[in-house]
Amino acid sequence: MTRRRRLSDDDLELWRQVARTAEPLHPAKKARQAQPAPKPRKTPVSETKSELISPFEIGTKAPHTPPGHDLQRPLGQRLAGQPVAMDRKNFTRMKRGKLQPEGRIDLHGMTLAQAHPALTGFILQSHAMGRRLVLVITGKGKRGDDDGPIPRQKGVLRHQVPQWLRMAPLYGIVLQVSEAHLKHGGGGAYYVYLRRSRG
Repeated sequence: MTRRRRLSDDDLELWRQVARTAEPLHPAKKARQAQPAPKPRKTPVSETKSELISPFEIGTKAPHTPPGHDLQRPLGQRLAGQPVAMDRKNFTRMKRGKLQPEGRIDLHGMTLAQAHPALTGFILQSHAMGRRLVLVITGKGKRGDDDGPIPRQKGVLRHQVPQWLRMAPLYGIVLQVSEAHLKHGGGGAYYVYLRRSRG
């Protein structure tokens, strides 16, 4: 058994407007079969629905984001978050400053154009000599004039050196990069742990 859908008041009014403009196909039949128009059924308005919906304003549930434009985590946190690729016992000793670097290079005060080839040559030479742990000193950098529309990072070399160590020709021989212990320079220096040289 099919249930008939009841028309709303708006639907009934629309139907009556359409019916007034329609011309009957057989006027004689219409006179015989005239039926009264259906009466609109009043549906009780539920008051409970409006009580369930609480008032809101756009953006009230949006998460609060702190102001700022630096989307990257600090450099030390990014390096600390990298997976440990070397022996974990040696890594722990290195982080505590218990391993003594076998070589060091000081890039402090150099320009990017000077520092990049100096670092590359030093790492390649250290690997060829069989060194495992070397220290790269960059300095923490000083804040220069920041007059432009794009903010500049403090310590350009400090931020650039880890990227250079992950690029050719060094990425194949560098096993781990980590911030140095305070006694070896802290945030202004890096431990670079090299793979064993073959030969």
